[in-house]
Order: sequence, then structure tokens, then C-alpha cells
Amino acid sequence: MRWLAMIVSLPVTVMLAGCGGAEHEDVKSWMAESSKDLRGNVAPLPDLKIPPIVSYDPKGNDDPFSSARIEPEKAESGGTKPDFNRPKEQLEAYPLESLSFVGVVANTKDGKRRALIRVDQVMHHVTVGNYMGENFGRIVEISDAEVKLIETVQDPTGQTRDWVERESSLKLPEGGQGKEARK
Repeated sequence: MRWLAMIVSLPVTVMLAGCGGAEHEDVKSWMAESSKDLRGNVAPLPDLKIPPIVSYDPKGNDDPFSSARIEPEKAESGGTKPDFNRPKEQLEAYPLESLSFVGVVANTKDGKRRALIRVDQVMHHVTVGNYMGENFGRIVEISDAEVKLIETVQDPTGQTRDWVERESSLKLPEGGQGKEARK
């Protein structure tokens, strides 16, 4: 039975082999003509330089894999550290430079002044005690011309690991009138 199948398939194989002849000779000759002058040029690999071996003595050094190197350090002496357990407010997700002070709203019901802060084309109402900016900025005063904040940052000199407070403010843009709206 196998022999019969081979004998029947032999003429089919010969016929298929005959179909691939000179049909695409023009394409084959063009390919041969176009590629006869092409030569590959691969630059040699550079020599590998073996880095110097440096020994690590862990005595007296910080653990390089400690999670304390990733998280902000908490002050251990003297400095006023921020409350890391406090839920973040919405405007703390933006750098202070991206926030715009637009105006002031005075609420006659509770007597609190509220500042209008714009970020990403959205207006936000904030009052004294709210936080904004990425440096734990707490609003301490709202006037017609500016919003004053106290930010808590790590010692910028880098000499200590303490947290320090610095004053910042958002001012009403030039040409803006410190308009106050009453509600």
C-alpha cells in the first residue's frame, strides 16, 4: 500500500518542481545585480573593561538595602517632622509652582476667608490650616494679595537629618486686583 502511494505521488512532485522554473528570472537577476556591490561592514566588538574590585566593609556604614534610604527620614532630634500618617489633601499632589492664586472668597456664615487656587483648569477652595504643595505646606495666612504657607523640608544644607520649616507664598499675579467675593 505504501508503495502505491509513493508511485502515485511521484508524478505530482515532478510536476510541482517544474512550476518554479524561469517564472521570476527578471526579479532574481535584478536582485543579483543590485546586491553584487554590497558588502557587510560590522565593526568589531569593543574590548571589555573589567571594573576594579571594591571591598565593602559594613562596619559603621548604613545598610544600602534598608528601606530607610527610600522613605523620608524622620527627625530624631530638635526638628519638626511632618505627620506622615496624616491623609494627604488633594493639592499636595502638585508642586507649589504649578498652583495659581486667583482670588479670595469671604464666607459670612463662619467668617473664614477662603483662597481660590487653580490647578489644571480646576478651582479649589482652601482656608487657613489646609495643606498644599509637595513639601507639606500648611496655609497660615490668606490676604487679598497672597497665601502664606509654612513648608516642612529636610535641612537643605544636608548637615543634619532634621526637618526645618521655611516660609513660602503664592501671590496674586501681576495686574490682578485682590478681588474679594462675598458668599
